[in-house]
Amino acid sequence: MQEHSKKRSSEAVNEAKEVIEELRAALERNGIVLPSLGVDALFLAAAYSGSLVELGRCTVETARRLAAVLPEEGGR
Repeated sequence: MQEHSKKRSSEAVNEAKEVIEELRAALERNGIVLPSLGVDALFLAAAYSGSLVELGRCTVETARRLAAVLPEEGGR
C-alpha cells in the first residue's frame, strides 16, 4: 500500500513539474515571469494525492501584465 502511495506521489510531482514548465513557457511568450513558480512545498510534505502548483509572489506590474493577457469572461 505504501509503495503504491509513493508511486502515485511521484507521478503527481512529475505531472506538476510538467505543467509548471508549460505554464512558464506560456507566460514567457507573453513577457511574464513568475520567479516563485514551482511545486508547492506543502504538497511535497503531505500525503495529498493530487498536484499543487505554487504560483508565488510577483510585482504589481507583473500582476497587471498577467491580468491583461487572460481572456475576459472566461472566453478564449
